[in-house]
Amino acid sequence: MRSLGVALLAMSLAAPAFAQKLSLAERVSRLEAADASQSSSAGQANVELLNRVTQMQSEVQALRNQVEQLQNENAQLKQQAKDQYIDLDSRLQRMEAGSAASGSTPPLPPPSAANPPPRTAPGTSSRPPSPNAVDLDARALNGQGAYDIALSALRQGDYVESARSFQTFLADYPNAPLAANAWYWLGESYYATQNYPIALRSFDTLLSSFPDSPKAPDAMLKKGYCQIEMGDAGAGRQTLNRVINEFPGSDAARLATSRLRVLSLDAR
Repeated sequence: MRSLGVALLAMSLAAPAFAQKLSLAERVSRLEAADASQSSSAGQANVELLNRVTQMQSEVQALRNQVEQLQNENAQLKQQAKDQYIDLDSRLQRMEAGSAASGSTPPLPPPSAANPPPRTAPGTSSRPPSPNAVDLDARALNGQGAYDIALSALRQGDYVESARSFQTFLADYPNAPLAANAWYWLGESYYATQNYPIALRSFDTLLSSFPDSPKAPDAMLKKGYCQIEMGDAGAGRQTLNRVINEFPGSDAARLATSRLRVLSLDAR
């Protein structure tokens, strides 16, 4: 009887320890299950993060491609505009030369009894000078020949020679009808060789001395370009906005709008 009591007492003492052991095992199992779940969740989150990074990299590359495309288009527009300006200037100078020649030779009054034609000595001719001779005199007075030489050097890409020739033209013919054009193309010669400060002074001279010149919109546009290339993007934007506001609908305003759009993309 006493042995049975001892056995029952031992069983009653062992039961809580066994229960405690099972409880500890369950807790370990639960912790392991929770850790496995967290690891799985973390792995899924890492995969999602990697996918997002890959997507963002693709979007950035696409934006870079768009910027490069816009920059190439802008460079093509600048070259096309330059070619158009040179062609237009060539046409204008021919028209100006023609009008200058016609304006320098007023028509002679018809002979009358009160105003008889002068007598000529034997062996001399009373014919007026030929139109070609008059054209040559007008071209010499206006410096057309010197201007043509400078413009030809610019078209051939000899910007150093064109700058020197335009400087000579402006020194010899500061008030010629083509002086405003010469200041513009002098600035273009310096701009093409990246002498932006000197080009800026040339465009400023045109704008201050010949504000009503047909070259004024283009000069203001290139002034803005020079400011941007010199690192003063704020002043360049202001100048380009002036082109748009003061010369709406012009080719210069269209190019200014395009350049401002590129600047906005570069700032992002």
